[in-house]
Amino acid sequence: MLFVEPTFLFVFLPLVVMAYALCPLPLRNALLLGASLVFYALGEKEYVAVMIGSIGANYLLGLAIDRVHGSPWATRALVAATVAVNLAPLVYFKYAGFIAQNTPALDSGIVARLASTHLPIGISFFTFQGLSYVLDVAARRTRPQRNPLDLGLYIALFPQLIAGPIVRYTQLRDQLHGRLWRFSLMAAGSRRFVIGAAKKLLIANPMAEVADGVFSLPADELGAPLAWTGAIAYTFQIYFDFSGYSDMAVGLGRLFGFRIPRNFNYPYISRSITEFWRRWHISLSSWFRDYVYIPLGGNRGGEAATYRNLLIVFLLCGLWHGAGWGFILWGAYHGLFLIAERAGLGRLLSKMPAPIGWAYAMLGTVIGWILFRASTGPTPEGDAFGYFLGYLGAMFGLTGSPGLQHTIAEFVFPAHLLVFFAAAIACTPILLVLTRAAARTGRRPSRAAATTTLHAAVYGVLAVLVTIRAASDAYNPFIYFQF
Repeated sequence: MLFVEPTFLFVFLPLVVMAYALCPLPLRNALLLGASLVFYALGEKEYVAVMIGSIGANYLLGLAIDRVHGSPWATRALVAATVAVNLAPLVYFKYAGFIAQNTPALDSGIVARLASTHLPIGISFFTFQGLSYVLDVAARRTRPQRNPLDLGLYIALFPQLIAGPIVRYTQLRDQLHGRLWRFSLMAAGSRRFVIGAAKKLLIANPMAEVADGVFSLPADELGAPLAWTGAIAYTFQIYFDFSGYSDMAVGLGRLFGFRIPRNFNYPYISRSITEFWRRWHISLSSWFRDYVYIPLGGNRGGEAATYRNLLIVFLLCGLWHGAGWGFILWGAYHGLFLIAERAGLGRLLSKMPAPIGWAYAMLGTVIGWILFRASTGPTPEGDAFGYFLGYLGAMFGLTGSPGLQHTIAEFVFPAHLLVFFAAAIACTPILLVLTRAAARTGRRPSRAAATTTLHAAVYGVLAVLVTIRAASDAYNPFIYFQF
């Protein structure tokens, strides 16, 4: 169930909020856990058992590791068991088909069955949350949770269950029983949810219409202007799609008193690929940093070891996004950028004018997104990497058949032009700066009422547009559901 579906907006969410308001304080966590399991079961049916199994296994493993802390070998054995228990379902549901397809000795029938294995929504997110909890217990960063319902709520909390952010247990631990619930937080949460829904429905979905149309064409039917249009549309789509869902998750969390950390910080204003990864999908980047990069040695073993560790992290990051060679290549692509920037390119960029650094980072990001988009589904040529090369050639006028090329007007209508403009503005902090300036001005008694009225009007208009679009828009793709 999507956050922007009418069933969620007009039935599920109002019922849960009303029940939460009427529920006695000691029972609110149990209510939210039950609602979260129902939310997941409505979309995934019997696969809710996978998540319940993850909750139970990590609860028991956390207690077991806490008991054997005096024995290093027993702790290491249980940590290994933790990694195996958490990754086994993820490997089976997400990677078994890919592994089978790349194992020539396997029977074709087995390969076909494994390739058609259903991927439970959000499994990558709740697996990483459960795994990080037990690893934090093993590292003594937190005490184990004695109440299985509270641990279950941390892992299954529906605002961030299906698309993140990947929240650490230490970030929610004190909120499980010490959170505040008041009208001001609900109002702030509602505003954040409306912003996220507007990103998704009013920007990401129209950009998806353009991107899907362009990327459905063979590369040799693309002229440079249309190829660039499709690439930019997808660049906007994936950002507003995912950051919109993250904003909705933060907003929904506040409706129930939780402060879920933000997941994006204007990544498209970055001046290097390293900076991009500090701003994009922050929860995933920090997860790999803390649980993979640092345990591998981080930057403590010399330059060669640091480069190796960076490449391993980004190969795994690519693999996390999808089971396919295209995703692995996408991860390697970004890893090589970070290695080059650490080796000296970053220092060179820091001495250049800001527009040059920004142009470099955006060009690298857009090209990377083309490879990512080619890897997410069937391509006209059936070969993700070949299509990526052909598309790249079309962007720079190196390939294509002029007699077959399509025009921008076939895919971009006047309404899309307005969305392109809105996306270009909204992916920068310009609106945030203006809002803060208005807030400072609004402190003057003579202007406070006008500022408050203006804010209410803006959010009101967005809420109406979101409601209309949610009720009428059947075209509602979501890229990160497959991860």
